[in-house]
Formats: sequence, C-alpha cells, structure tokens
Amino acid sequence: MADAKPDAAQPDDRSARHAAYWRENVKLLCLLLFIWFAVSFGAGIIFVDALNAIRIGGFKLGFWFAQQGSILIFVVLIFVYAARMRVIEKRFGVSDEG
Repeated sequence: MADAKPDAAQPDDRSARHAAYWRENVKLLCLLLFIWFAVSFGAGIIFVDALNAIRIGGFKLGFWFAQQGSILIFVVLIFVYAARMRVIEKRFGVSDEG
C-alpha cells in the first residue's frame, strides 16, 4: 500500500510538467508569430510609405519588406524557434539529444 501513494503522485507531477512544457512552447510560438506579423504587416503594409523613402539595391525598402523581408524573417524565426525549443526541451527533460 505504501507504494501506491508515490505512483499516484507521479502522474500528477508528469501532468504538471507536461502542461508547463506546452505553456512554454505556446508562449514562444505566440511571440515569434507576433514578430513575424509585425514585420510582414507592419513593415510591408502599414509603414510602407515611410520605408519607401529608403532604397536597397534600387528597390524601395517597403517593397523589399513586402516581397523578401518577411520571408527572410520567417526563416530566421524558424532557426530561433529550433534553438529555443532545444533549451526548453533540455529544461523539461524531453530532449532527444544525449
């Protein structure tokens, strides 16, 4: 009977860790998606007139952000997500690395 109590407490602990892990994951996703939205929508649409005063390679900066900038930012955010998730997974003990 004494063994039943520690086993009963373990699923609750695992459930709490699981919830905390996913809370961190979703918080990171929301932050990165907000950054991507701000760059894509903000720089490519809202601030396009102000950015068009600056030129990069002969193209207006607002046009550049609308066509290329948001895609490049998205690729960078993928690498940031992978790096941060590696840290989060190690912290919660779910890393697939040795």
